[in-house]
Amino acid sequence: MIDKQAIEEHIRGILVALGENPDREGLIETPARVARMYEEIFEGIGYSNHEIAEMFGKTFEAPKNAGPVVVRDIEVFSCCEHHMALMYDMSVHVAYVPQKKVIGLSKIARICDMAAKRLQLQERLGSDIAEILMEAAGTPDVGVVIAGTHSCMTARGVRNASARTVTQTFCGKFQDDWNLQRLLTEGVK
Repeated sequence: MIDKQAIEEHIRGILVALGENPDREGLIETPARVARMYEEIFEGIGYSNHEIAEMFGKTFEAPKNAGPVVVRDIEVFSCCEHHMALMYDMSVHVAYVPQKKVIGLSKIARICDMAAKRLQLQERLGSDIAEILMEAAGTPDVGVVIAGTHSCMTARGVRNASARTVTQTFCGKFQDDWNLQRLLTEGVK
């Protein structure tokens, strides 16, 4: 559980450390607003991958000879664990090969969203989404490609505004089958 009172106290301290007056009109409610925002954007910290798979694991019987299921352009954002900086403009592309069941399509987007609500690396986000989907859909054959922009590179440090990071996680058949990989990688920017 997120301790909103502690967050409020620390945000107030950060404002003071920045040389701001936390009692001025525009900042009086800022610590409480930040605490509510953190509760929302870091919701995924409170759940294990297994718990997320259980939450969003609604499945249906797979049709015979079902081919790969691909969901592209799932929009999420997250926060880098190194700088607590925003990872934004992120598109997640997910595919899996059904075994005996298929998962509800909206559940795939919900899995991506909840997994993103953690402090992390983009590489770990892809791995977590793959792990959750493997459990929820009951298949070892999952691929996840994520393309995103990191404010720790665009707004500070190197300040390269056009830099995009693309990560790939391939499990099961996706590890060696270029045709399956291509379902996720073609057109990714």
